Amino acid sequence: MMQWGKTKLKGKMTVLAPLALAIIIVLAGCGSPGGTEANTEANTEANTGATEEAAVTSASPSAAEEPAAEEQEAETRVLKDEFGEVTIPAHPKRVAAIYLEDYLKALDVTPIVQWYHPLWGTQEYLGLDSPTFDITGNIEVLLEMEPDLIILDGWADKTKYDLFSKIAPTYRLPESILLDSKAILTTVADVMNMKEQGDNVISAYEQKIADAKDKLKTALGDESVAVIRLNVDESTFALFGVNNRFIGSIYSELGLTPNTWSKEMKEFQVVLTEESLPDLDADHIIILPSNGTWDSPENQEAMKLLDSNMWKAVPAVKAGHVHRVERSFWQSGGITANFMKIDDILKMFVK
Repeated sequence: MMQWGKTKLKGKMTVLAPLALAIIIVLAGCGSPGGTEANTEANTEANTGATEEAAVTSASPSAAEEPAAEEQEAETRVLKDEFGEVTIPAHPKRVAAIYLEDYLKALDVTPIVQWYHPLWGTQEYLGLDSPTFDITGNIEVLLEMEPDLIILDGWADKTKYDLFSKIAPTYRLPESILLDSKAILTTVADVMNMKEQGDNVISAYEQKIADAKDKLKTALGDESVAVIRLNVDESTFALFGVNNRFIGSIYSELGLTPNTWSKEMKEFQVVLTEESLPDLDADHIIILPSNGTWDSPENQEAMKLLDSNMWKAVPAVKAGHVHRVERSFWQSGGITANFMKIDDILKMFVK
C-alpha cells in the first residue's frame, strides 16, 4: 500500500528548494536552532529584566552561562536511527509520526497530524481528531503544524528523510524492526522518552497473546487459516503470506496454523486466479475488502465475485467457514491494530 503513496509523494519534492531557503532564513533570524516560541519567550524575559540580568552577568559571567548550557544539554538527546545519529528533543510535545500514529495512540499520545492517502483515507480505527496529512501532497504543510519531532516509517527513503529533516528533527525507524510491532513500539517509546509506558504496553500485549493463544489452541487445534483481501478496484483476490506485515502476527504470535500456500509464500501477498480458488486448502478464511467497508456502494461490483461458482467451490466457503472483517485495522501491522485483531479472532473461533 505504501508504495503508491511513495510514488506520488516524489512528484512533490521539488517544492522544497524554496522551503529549505525559508528555513535557513528563519533559523538565521532566530539566532539558535531552538523553537521560535521558546526564543520569543526568552527575549521577552531578557527585555523586562535587563537590569537584573546585567548585574548578574557583570558579577559572575561564568555563573550566568553555566545553567544555560546545562539546560540546553538536558533538552536534547542523541539517538541512532536508520540513517545515522539524530539530535531530538528530550521531551517532545508536538509529534508527527507518519503512518506510526498507532504506536503513539498506544502510548496515550495524540499526534499533531494523522496519515492520509486519497485512495485509502485515514486509519479510521484509531479514532483520531488530528488534522490529516496527505502523504501524496506537499510536505510543506507540516511547517504550519510546527512539529518538534517527526518519526518516519520504512516508506521514507534517505531523500524523503532529508526533506522532513528540514522541517523538524526527524527519526526514521531502523529497517531491521519494520516487521515487528513490539520492536517498533519499544523504539517509538524510546524516541518519545517514554520507556516505562512502552514496557507497560508490551507487557499487556504479551499477556493478551498468551491468553488468546491457549484459547485458540483449544478451539481450533490444527485447523488452518487463510487471510484473503478482496481487491475491489481490480475485482481480484489476494492471499496474504505468513511474512505479511499486516497479518503475519496471527501466525507467529497467536500460533494459528497457516494454510499450505500462505506457509510456503516468500512474497507478502499473491493474487489468486479464479481457477485456483477451489484448490485453496484452508479450513477457515478471513476476508477483508481493500478499500472502504463491506457496505460501501463502490465495492458492490467486486463483491459479485463472492457469488461466483469458483468462490463457492472453495472448501472453507462450502463449509461456511468464511469470516468477514473490516479493512481499517486488518490492513495495519500496528500494535493497537494487533490488539483489535486478537479480539476479532477470539470472537470468530472461541465460543
